[in-house]
Amino acid sequence: METTSQVGAQAPPREGAAATEGAGATGSAGGVRPAVPARRTVDNFLMAPFPWYGLDGAFTGTRWLLQAGTSAEGVVEHGSIGHGDEPSLRAADTRDAAERDRFAVVVTVAASPVRRTADGTGVLEATSVSSAAWLAGSGLLAVTWPAQMDHTLRDDWLTQQTETAWVLADDLASDDWASLSLPVDGVPTPFHYRESEYGWVLAGSTREGVHLGAYGRGMSAYGLGFSVVKDIEEYA
Repeated sequence: METTSQVGAQAPPREGAAATEGAGATGSAGGVRPAVPARRTVDNFLMAPFPWYGLDGAFTGTRWLLQAGTSAEGVVEHGSIGHGDEPSLRAADTRDAAERDRFAVVVTVAASPVRRTADGTGVLEATSVSSAAWLAGSGLLAVTWPAQMDHTLRDDWLTQQTETAWVLADDLASDDWASLSLPVDGVPTPFHYRESEYGWVLAGSTREGVHLGAYGRGMSAYGLGFSVVKDIEEYA
């Protein structure tokens, strides 16, 4: 992964715990940490200095915003747009949840070089395809509740699985990832792709200077296409 060390680097945070709105802290793959997977307003999305991506026009279902993550200086660094059903973390009937949760979330990450912090005391890591893979993997975990697992056990499971997602994102050349070509603005683009019992994750880069991640379940990743969002306010 194209990163450098950072003063006071921390271990990857758990989704829904350490991550908060506006989170874009370093210490996770590619210098960003996952945002809480909850719906937000369009305000932060409008401030992004890079284009947002979503599924292309072949998808005709519901589209919705999640969260845009910002740096300590207030610069928008990444964000997510959902498509299809809004996933429920836990349902009384897991069979019903499996049938209902058909979604794909697209994560856009600004491509950033290594840079110093605003106060000059540290170095922020460069973002890369691994950043998108980390955010996508963490996002999938955040909306996953394994069957027959109580709250305490899920906390332990989430910690372990988040660490695993970090390791996987840091080594996209490993056998855990397959290659997949999908259209981005109509151009065939290579992606790293993997599946698990909880869903799928993929990550790649675009010609527009951003990295793309995506995760989902109930919808096949093989038939997806991505394109620039022309009017993000339509998603609000």
